Amino acid sequence: STLSQQRTFTGSLRARRVVRIHALEEGRIISLPYLEGDAVKLGASILALDDKLLSTQLAKAVAVRRESEANLARLRRLANQRMVAKDELLRSETAVDVAKAEESLLRTRVGYTRVVAPFDGVITDRLVEPGDILQRHDHALTLADPDSLVADLKVSELVMPHLSLGDSAQVRIDALGDTSFAGTIERIHPNLDPATRLGRVEVRLTAAPDAVRAGQFARVSFQVRALDRKLVPFSAVRRDVEGEYVFRVDD
Repeated sequence: STLSQQRTFTGSLRARRVVRIHALEEGRIISLPYLEGDAVKLGASILALDDKLLSTQLAKAVAVRRESEANLARLRRLANQRMVAKDELLRSETAVDVAKAEESLLRTRVGYTRVVAPFDGVITDRLVEPGDILQRHDHALTLADPDSLVADLKVSELVMPHLSLGDSAQVRIDALGDTSFAGTIERIHPNLDPATRLGRVEVRLTAAPDAVRAGQFARVSFQVRALDRKLVPFSAVRRDVEGEYVFRVDD
């Protein structure tokens, strides 16, 4: 018969969905409304930089683009009457393309001065304060999705072949007592650590309680299928000083 056995492994909880907010433009912080632990909604403004200089440059680029377009329209009218050289018309068309590209670049840079939350989550790190000067690529905030908590486990190579995606598991978090929570295997990493012969398995909590936090210690139990074994009734097993044995009836 194929026997089922329970195996328990330990690991830590972590948020699977985490975004580190880095500055894509430099400038002075004028708005940073959320602190660590604050919940934010998708699309909420979480960081704003002073954009006065860039906005002025954008207004200038818009004016240059309009002037270039007006000049191109004038030259095209003259070209229809064969009163302008083709190379002059080509230079005017190039000037319009350059002006549009400059305007697009500045619009993009102005957009980088406002950061909105990419999903519903919780602020876990706030590394700057209003009034600070952010340099390009500085790490300002970290946003995590509390609903993406998983138990990250190291599992023996002997058990890995018996686990599959979607298998159920029981998760017990020491900080919350003896209560067990339902979970499912969400990810099985393909490689084993050659030094320890352990593989990584991620188990998602089906319904995580509010008290669960990333970094907490977790114990996860699986019902795994063992190899086929020959079985005898327990009542048939005998014992003596040398160990356990059974009687076998021959022909």
